[in-house]
Amino acid sequence: MKNQAVKQIYKIEDFSFCYPECETPAIAELSMDIKEGAFHVLCGPSGCGKSTLLRHLKPTLKPHGTTKGTIRYAGAPIGELEHRRESSEIGYVLQNPDNQIVTDKVWHELAFGLESLGYDTETIRLRVAEMASYFGIQSWFRKDVADLSGGQKQLLNLASIMAMHPKVLILDEPTAQLDPIAASDFLETVRKINRDIGTTVIITEHRLQDIIPYADTVFVMEGGKLVSQGEPSKVGTQLKQQGSANFLAMPIPMQIYSEVDNDLTCPLTVNQGRAWMDELLAGREVVQPDMQGEETDKKAEPVIEVKDVWFRYEKNSPDVVKDLNLTVNRGEFYAILGGNGTGKSTSLSLISHLRTPYRGKILIEGRDIRKYSDMELYRGLMGVLPQSPQAMFLKKTVKEDLYAMIGGRRENAIEYDLPMEKSKAIEGIASLTRLTELYDRHPYDLSGGEQQRLALAKVLLLRPKILLLDEPTKGLDAEYKKFLGEILVKLVSKGITILMVSHDMEFVAEYADRVGLFFEGNLVTERKTAQFFAGNNFYTTAANRMARHVFPEAVTGKDVIACLKKNS
Repeated sequence: MKNQAVKQIYKIEDFSFCYPECETPAIAELSMDIKEGAFHVLCGPSGCGKSTLLRHLKPTLKPHGTTKGTIRYAGAPIGELEHRRESSEIGYVLQNPDNQIVTDKVWHELAFGLESLGYDTETIRLRVAEMASYFGIQSWFRKDVADLSGGQKQLLNLASIMAMHPKVLILDEPTAQLDPIAASDFLETVRKINRDIGTTVIITEHRLQDIIPYADTVFVMEGGKLVSQGEPSKVGTQLKQQGSANFLAMPIPMQIYSEVDNDLTCPLTVNQGRAWMDELLAGREVVQPDMQGEETDKKAEPVIEVKDVWFRYEKNSPDVVKDLNLTVNRGEFYAILGGNGTGKSTSLSLISHLRTPYRGKILIEGRDIRKYSDMELYRGLMGVLPQSPQAMFLKKTVKEDLYAMIGGRRENAIEYDLPMEKSKAIEGIASLTRLTELYDRHPYDLSGGEQQRLALAKVLLLRPKILLLDEPTKGLDAEYKKFLGEILVKLVSKGITILMVSHDMEFVAEYADRVGLFFEGNLVTERKTAQFFAGNNFYTTAANRMARHVFPEAVTGKDVIACLKKNS
């Protein structure tokens, strides 16, 4: 068992922070203690102040604004911390791995921080070799960083920081860009660092399934304030009793447990959930409910047709998309899963006509995509949400950015086929995506989830018939993710066609009609959603892994709860 440290490495007292020209504080009178050597998880909805707080824990990343209260590091005010000591003792991993890499080669990146701190050559060589061995980097030690996958880049960032032997490791949604398997491997490495080396870990992460069960302390923020803290099971119980939307972010086994009448010990992990189910159902004859539901006869009307498509980025480079064939029907919600670097996002860029294949055809509503003008394609027919929402931001405020999408503030909206005044259209979409209170904020000052909502609002303003979404749930909190799913289902019911690339299997399982798996530039399988997830070991949901030994067709948490209630 890990020794619980009693010493505090951070002490935060009545701390408040307000961004320039904002009346509402991003952090309000917050107090918390960070214990040395412990594993801390910071969670809460998008825009609750998590990332802002983390940036204040490393002074060089502190945002500009007004502060009150105190933050102490190792007993002294954090503002007095010497720059060299901060660089060596406080490691920080960003959300996007590409934003942190500064050199061209893997081994250069491992050595960069140590060189910057002035270590001698012998020490640098020793630590670089140690980190390469510990993190399993030997096989790609001399590679160009540009050739690495997203998971490898993030692991390299982590190894480069750990080479400096930090006392604290701060991670701000480090797996947001990673596929589920790479994310799980990365978070397991973070746990290993905490367990084996005793490094203090402070992490904010939307994949709470993989980290909350192993946390020493969970902090839950809402509206810039701390609303709950303690051991994972205690926090989960508190949030459930409070009726808090944050409970939706708790691990699936805990959510299932809370909906079933029982007095057994609450499970946190899939393994514990399986054992809990076995104990709950012991001695009963299990009834298998019908999970398929009624089949609806939908006439298949192809809207997106990809035929024998090949694509490479440069003439002599390897093919990224290889003989791809894909059909998406009108009013269908089709989701594509797959690992980083398998060609998912590239295929989406081909379908959106941002890139052109060198062989094969893409038909949109039966017409070759090359025969559409940009105005025909992007004004009312196709809406595209890119993986990086910042690419869509043009103005200095959220409100101006929304207006820019439909030609500015002039009220005449006929040329954009809007059935109402622009101001009413803006108000409606801002209300739908919960942006009204953010009107005066700069888009770049928004949290990752808020930026995602703004980008979606801009796309929806053009009332597209086809929606192409690249990782739309990235950075979203559990409550808004549920709300987004309901929006997308409503759009599908009105005949809108949705093609989505995602790493979020729980979201896909809940809302998609059909799922395809990408591997090496092609679709290796596609099935109806329930059939897809029920047949996989790794590309499946936590609920299915927990219940499949008893209810093999149960895919979502709702499915498992329904099965258990049927057998209660």
